[in-house]
Amino acid sequence: MILIVDSGSTKSDWIAIDNDGNKLFDKIKTKGLNPAILSEKKIKKIIKNEKKLKANRKKVTHLYFYGAGCGTETPRLTLKTVFKQFFSKAKVIIKEDTMAAVYATINTPKEAAIVCILGTGSNCSYFDGKVLHQRVSSLGYSIMDDGSGNYFGKQLLREYYFNHMPKPVRDSFEENYNLDADYIKYNLYKKPNPNAYLAQFAEFMILNKESKYIKELIKTGIRSFAKNMILQYTDELKTVPVHFAGSVAFFCQEEIREVAKELGFKTDNFIRRPIDGLVSFHKVNK
Repeated sequence: MILIVDSGSTKSDWIAIDNDGNKLFDKIKTKGLNPAILSEKKIKKIIKNEKKLKANRKKVTHLYFYGAGCGTETPRLTLKTVFKQFFSKAKVIIKEDTMAAVYATINTPKEAAIVCILGTGSNCSYFDGKVLHQRVSSLGYSIMDDGSGNYFGKQLLREYYFNHMPKPVRDSFEENYNLDADYIKYNLYKKPNPNAYLAQFAEFMILNKESKYIKELIKTGIRSFAKNMILQYTDELKTVPVHFAGSVAFFCQEEIREVAKELGFKTDNFIRRPIDGLVSFHKVNK
C-alpha cells in the first residue's frame, strides 16, 4: 500500500493506492500536520485518531508526504520520526508542499515552471525540470505569506478594527463571525494554529468578491505576493509559465490574471487541490 499525503496547515488529504495506482479507499482528511507549528505529541494524536489509518498502518510500504512547514531539515525529521513509529514497515519520503504543487501543476514531468502556492500560507519557487529553487527563505506566517488565506484574514480583521470597511461589508462581516476582541486574541495568542484561524476569514472575502472594496483588497494582496515572490524570478519569467495551487489561488484566478497583466507575466494552470495530481505522478514514480 502506498500512502500519498498533501498537507497544509489547515488540513491534510490522504490517498492510498496499490502498486498499479488503483485507489484502495476513499480520501481521508485529517487536520493539517505542519511540523513548524505542531508539537510531535500533537501530530501523533492526529494520526492515531484516524481509524482507517490505524487499521491499515502495517500494510503501508511507502509514505510520500508533502507538507507545509517541511522546507528545513528539523521539522522533516520530526515528522519522519512520528511516521516511522506509526507506519513501521513503510519507506518514508518527506518533501515540502511546494513539490506537491509542482508535480500537480506542470504539464509534462520535466517542464520548467514557476510554481506558486496560495492557500492557508503562500510560497513561490522555480522548478528547472529536476531541481526546486527558492530565492526567498520563509520566516513564517506572522511576517510573510503575502496573498495567503492567513494574510487576507489578518487584513480583514485590521480593516474592521481600524474602521476602514464600508458599512455594508462591515455589517455582513459582523453577521458571520465572532469579532469580540478578547475572542480574537484568545484564538491568535492562546490556541494552536493561529494561521489557520486567520485563514478562515478568507472565505468571506471570496464570497464577497462582487464588492469593489473586497476586489481591491484581493488585488492588493496579490500584488504584494507577486512583487515580493514571483518577480524574484525575472529572468525565468521570460521563458517559463507560472502555475498556481491552493484554494485562494483557485478562487481568485480573475484577480491574479489582472495583476499578472499589470506586472507583465503570464499565468497558466490553476489547481485547487494538488492531491489528485500527486496520485497520477506516483503511479509511475514509486
